Amino acid sequence: MTKTRVAVDVGGTFTDVVIMDEASGQIRIEKTPSTPDDPMRAIMTGVADAKVDLADVTMFSHGTTVATNALIMRQLPRTAMVCTEGFRDVVEIRRSNKEDLWDTYKDVAKPYIPRRDRLCVKERIDAAGKVIAELDEADARRVAAILKKRDVKAIAVCFINSYVNGAHERRMKEILREVMPDVHISISSQIMPEIFEHERFSTTMVNACVSPVVVDYVSRLSDKLSDGGYTRDLLLLHTGGGVMTPASVKDFAARLAGSGIAAGAIASRFIGNLCGHENSIGFDMGGTSTDVSLAYQGESTVTKDWYIEYGYPIRFPSIEVLTIGAGGGSLAWRDEGGSLRNGPQSAGAMPGPACYSNGNEVATNSDANVVLGRLGTSLAGGDITLDPALAEKAVQDTVAGPFGMELHAAAEAIIDVANANMANAVRLLSISRGHDPRDFALVAFGGAGALHGAAVARELSIPVVIVPPNPGVTSAMGCLLVDIQHDFSDSFMADAATTKPEDLEAAFASIEAEAAERLRHEGVAPKDTVLQRTVEMMYQGQWRSLAVPAPGKITSTSDLINGFHDQHEREYNFRREDAPVSIFRVGIKATGVVPKAELPSFEVVKNTPTPLTTRKVWFKGAAHDTPVYDRAAFKAGAEFDGPAIVEQVDSTVVVPPSTHVTVDQYMNILMRVEG
Repeated sequence: MTKTRVAVDVGGTFTDVVIMDEASGQIRIEKTPSTPDDPMRAIMTGVADAKVDLADVTMFSHGTTVATNALIMRQLPRTAMVCTEGFRDVVEIRRSNKEDLWDTYKDVAKPYIPRRDRLCVKERIDAAGKVIAELDEADARRVAAILKKRDVKAIAVCFINSYVNGAHERRMKEILREVMPDVHISISSQIMPEIFEHERFSTTMVNACVSPVVVDYVSRLSDKLSDGGYTRDLLLLHTGGGVMTPASVKDFAARLAGSGIAAGAIASRFIGNLCGHENSIGFDMGGTSTDVSLAYQGESTVTKDWYIEYGYPIRFPSIEVLTIGAGGGSLAWRDEGGSLRNGPQSAGAMPGPACYSNGNEVATNSDANVVLGRLGTSLAGGDITLDPALAEKAVQDTVAGPFGMELHAAAEAIIDVANANMANAVRLLSISRGHDPRDFALVAFGGAGALHGAAVARELSIPVVIVPPNPGVTSAMGCLLVDIQHDFSDSFMADAATTKPEDLEAAFASIEAEAAERLRHEGVAPKDTVLQRTVEMMYQGQWRSLAVPAPGKITSTSDLINGFHDQHEREYNFRREDAPVSIFRVGIKATGVVPKAELPSFEVVKNTPTPLTTRKVWFKGAAHDTPVYDRAAFKAGAEFDGPAIVEQVDSTVVVPPSTHVTVDQYMNILMRVEG
């Protein structure tokens, strides 16, 4: 029987289902409208429409936006926090900073847990882990009784200095469990055993808030798949670039916040490596937003400084993705100073761009592309019909008339502003991190990425643009390319030069044992277990650290110190070899390797494809008679020059003038952009 792997990515407009044949690597896709009220309905509809027999599925992987949406819309169950007496306001005081320092009128959002539900108990542990005051169990039971009366669904337990000694938190959890056995409880010493109480409290708070929502969703989906014949674990993509099973979701639900956008970054890195580019920039442009990611020397950049709402950090390691409001549905508008702007406001899935004929009359990027001839009159294989007349009217009324411009010049202006916004996002993730975009390839995907990729690359002098075979569902494909992965860390604050290697080895041994046990619990065999070490270090007096890779057996700290100096110079453009270096934390990335089917490869024979037709397409103010190709007819080794339009079911590729196209053995389109 044919064995298949299924990956699902739920977007704001469409839910994408990718089905890969294990033996041949052949991929087929299914797109179905998303159901925001219950994403599971769209998933099961897509699986049914694709005629997938779940009994034949060996892996079902899913990137979900359930946690993200719950936090953004604050549709969260009532959650409480139990703190050390005197520390209930840590999450409200935050760092006393603002996202926009100069905007007097913009306040930081309120904490996810209001003050009335943040209760205190008497206990105290000092910074060395010594018990100063035992947990007052009578006080703890009083708090538990109050929370039971309030019918809370989840509780975050956050005691000061629990990162070095979590005994009191663990006992508090036991007491709460005695009184409320069905409540979701998160303790900070398990979720984030690190110094800096705000970040630790905030991460634990977020984890507790989303646990009931995520666990309920995952349980229902797992049961539905099981009823259909699926016999393996449901794998859920997390922000760190791996997957986790429902068993781990119960403890670390917040790792799924931002799950969906990580899939695109993973796929982008994989495709870049496949094409021989260890340095690549992911450019995922959809209907509402654009996600930009970066891979350097074959590895995605990872950050711990991220959040869904500013002020409430989630300190789980996450692939760094920069999201801006620029997509096919982004609206063109005129600001108070009379300048043309683009986004972040969007026409959304409904009514969508004006050319969708659903009532929107404001010009969007899609309308501008229709006016310029870059988009045809249908999308999604004919399921969506575009009305050029409505697109022209929207561009005329929104931009051409108010700015006194010719219609096509106005449409190009809309696209130019959008491209500039997206190029700036790429600069923030590359140049501001010490990377030169000219050393990278741009991987353009998403429904609209291939429309704009070449123009953004030209703006940044990026030499090559890679468009995957199925750009519209590339994020979903990313769910097929990941391993089970967890991250573990523990505080280790010491002077690097005087630290004994055996002390570091002892610290690593403790968390490696925990990591191995977690993977064993998820059914990973020892032979498929990979543990990668990092040591986080900083110059003494700093508080921001850098993670330096560490060997499997540490015999000296001098190599770690030299590695830190090198990394600090790359990140911040300076090094201080005369300055003492501190060790801040030790970490483990625990990977359970999942077998992966290889993508099909084809013999490369140089050939010239035949266009289906030609149409007028505008570039830089001039109309060009432009050939239009059907990508499904391409063969490996195809070559041609721009201008050209390449159409397929899930996307359209725009090839500007002075651009050479080749098709590689994996059927990726490679556009080499001249300056």
